[in-house]
Amino acid sequence: MAAPVFIAGDWGTSNLRLSLVDADGAVLDTRAGPGAAAVPAGGFPDTVRGLLADWDAAHGRLPLLLCGMVGSTLGWVEVPYAAAPAGAAEIAGHLHRIDLDGRAVYIAPGVKGTNLQGAPDVMRGEETQVLGALITHPDLAAGDHLLCLPGTHSKWVDLSDGRITGFTTAMSGEIYALLSKHSTLARGAAEWDGTPDAGFRHGLKRVAEAGADVLHLLFETRARQMAGVLTPKDALGFLSGLVIGGDVAATLARHRALGRPAPTRVVLVGAPALNTLYTLALASHGVAALALNGAEQSTAGLLAYFRRL
Repeated sequence: MAAPVFIAGDWGTSNLRLSLVDADGAVLDTRAGPGAAAVPAGGFPDTVRGLLADWDAAHGRLPLLLCGMVGSTLGWVEVPYAAAPAGAAEIAGHLHRIDLDGRAVYIAPGVKGTNLQGAPDVMRGEETQVLGALITHPDLAAGDHLLCLPGTHSKWVDLSDGRITGFTTAMSGEIYALLSKHSTLARGAAEWDGTPDAGFRHGLKRVAEAGADVLHLLFETRARQMAGVLTPKDALGFLSGLVIGGDVAATLARHRALGRPAPTRVVLVGAPALNTLYTLALASHGVAALALNGAEQSTAGLLAYFRRL
């Protein structure tokens, strides 16, 4: 087995994913831990010590590179954002170093920029996935590309010659979670496993027919059930189709309003299941997708930082 050279960590609000990585970026072992929100105040050093004890015994105290909410006010230390336009050099130049028991710990800064509405926007963790995509798909380093990183707060990122020039956040994942768990829309609806079933595809079709004004479509999730034309089994899939379809339709509409060329392809960087749903939503508007695994791009992005130390 190749020797590990560093430990990569994507430390979000809800989950921590650690990977033991060799010089070529291959993942040799993985470990999971608590999200940043679950770590008590001052508890980050002990959390790291506990999770890495056996790796340390086998390989010594390797450098630890972290991205995500670990660098926010919820995390270990608040790391100031790098300002867009930003590429690998600018973001890596803002890494924050901590010395822990002889181990070098580096925390990525996140990026702040301006969205398509001309307002401030921020990201933490997604910038590292974008840089990872540049490592795994070098063709993205030239020209203009539109990336979508679907999740709780989905990010639509403008990439120009390998640099993040701007991005827009859509609260698609959080909106779906709130509506599916705490609203009248979900009352009586059956559980949904996240697969692109008939309900989901029906939701996409409604957005394609009626446009991106999803606020005036959401109540159909309940009204159609009451009218007997939507089954409880399909209701939450339908709701997800409205939310994801609306996210895609609104983004494309905003590009048209700004006089931008319509994208022919969007690069998706996320969990495979979400990538599948967004691929279908994009296809409903005639846009192709290249789907990349978000966890793999995160590790590749942290490797890019490591190589610049």
